[in-house]
Amino acid sequence: MAQPDTNDRSSFPELARIAPPVFEMLFAGRRPERYGAGQYLFLQDDAADRIYGVVKGTVEISHYSSDGQKLVANIELSQSVVGEIAALDGYPRTATAVCLTDCELVSVSRAQLFERIERNPVLARAMIELLCARLRWVSSELEGKAFFDIEARLAKRLNFLAGFMTDTDGWITVSQSELAEFLGATRESINKTLGDWRDRSLISLKRGGLRIVNGAALRRIAKAQED
Repeated sequence: MAQPDTNDRSSFPELARIAPPVFEMLFAGRRPERYGAGQYLFLQDDAADRIYGVVKGTVEISHYSSDGQKLVANIELSQSVVGEIAALDGYPRTATAVCLTDCELVSVSRAQLFERIERNPVLARAMIELLCARLRWVSSELEGKAFFDIEARLAKRLNFLAGFMTDTDGWITVSQSELAEFLGATRESINKTLGDWRDRSLISLKRGGLRIVNGAALRRIAKAQED
């Protein structure tokens, strides 16, 4: 059998995924499991016993501080893998995973994961590449918090969300509180920045959502501090 190409990085940069043939290999024979919107897959610090694959739907990955403050780490979509870090090292979950929409998932236990890796070495390479993609994403986010102002970080995040969360009319369903959780910022700073962009006709706003009007301008804002 021809080996799947794990070097296909067309979907890697910000949504860390494995190539579709490898996804199929990892979860071969597993029956889809259905989860409702708002249902948790696992909580931060839970014992880890499974790794999940997203077939349909949207899963949010979040971190919580000891005093309950929330930071959204990422959004996982179709063909994404969820919960691999703790499943691989056997330590508690590093984050909380909750279904933002109705989801269809597949999963394998930690024991099954290692059995499949041993039988199919290409899976080991795929897991290493996935972890490296996660690390690069985290490093990029830390760099953004350290060196970029709120405008650049927010513009970058909106361009990212626009790639997969826009409806047929171009609206992104996301609240200002959720954007603040994405960036580790205050809701007030997000509100001020979005209001300024609306006044400059870069975006349109409505309750619970926004639409990018001038994508080129937002891309320039996101890139400005990189030059």
